[in-house]
Amino acid sequence: MAKKSSIEKNNRRKRMSAQYAPKRAELKAMALDESLPLEERFEARMKLAKLPRNSAPSRVRNRCEISGRPRAYYRKLRMSRIALREYGANGMIPGLVKSSW
Repeated sequence: MAKKSSIEKNNRRKRMSAQYAPKRAELKAMALDESLPLEERFEARMKLAKLPRNSAPSRVRNRCEISGRPRAYYRKLRMSRIALREYGANGMIPGLVKSSW
C-alpha cells in the first residue's frame, strides 16, 4: 500500500489539472499562434508560467485504484500487476485465469 500522503497529493494534482485545463489550453493556443504578434505570444507564455506547477497534466502520476502503487500499472484496468494477480486469483476479474504449465 502506498503512503496516504502520496495518494492524496496525486488526487490534488488531478483536481487542479482538471480545474486549470481550459485556461491552460487557451494560453497554449495563444502562445503557439503564429498570426499573433510576438509580444502577445510572449505574454501568453508568461501567464502560462505563472500558473501553479501542479496544474500541469504531466505531473499527474498513474496509480493503482486499489493499492495506490505507482509502478507496474495497467492503463486499461487502472490497477497494478500485484492487485491484478490478487483479484484474478480470487476470481474477481471475468475471463482471467491463472496460468500453469
